[in-house]
Amino acid sequence: MSIDRLLKAQKQENQEIVTAILGDGSHPDAEYTIEHHFSSNNFDRLEKAAVDAFKAGFEVSDAEEMELEDGSVIYCFDAIASHLLDVELLDKACESLLLLAAKQKVDYDGWGTYFIDEDGMEIREDDFEDDDDGFEEQGKRSIH
Repeated sequence: MSIDRLLKAQKQENQEIVTAILGDGSHPDAEYTIEHHFSSNNFDRLEKAAVDAFKAGFEVSDAEEMELEDGSVIYCFDAIASHLLDVELLDKACESLLLLAAKQKVDYDGWGTYFIDEDGMEIREDDFEDDDDGFEEQGKRSIH
């Protein structure tokens, strides 16, 4: 798929995600931690993408190795930013990161964030015990 088509699809997804998060009652004026996900089966390419993301002003997580269901291995990292949950900001970041991914021949796997309650507290699934009642019973869930 071309960059233009990927960007168009990502912009639509950005709008849908923001609408869903805010529709669930997440705080509209909070600063969100946005984690943009990258992956590749080539560690060297992924490392170059991480350097580029860092140079672009993102905090970069350590690369992790993941084994897929078929037994193959991929490497991944997150490029992290903090800002309002604003579609225009997300669109701009996604465009630059999609171009970065294309340049380094790695995959840009979208972004994620967490619900923020009325007190401005970020709610993560791992904040709750891992049982059937815990997280959903609280009425809060991680988004995307």
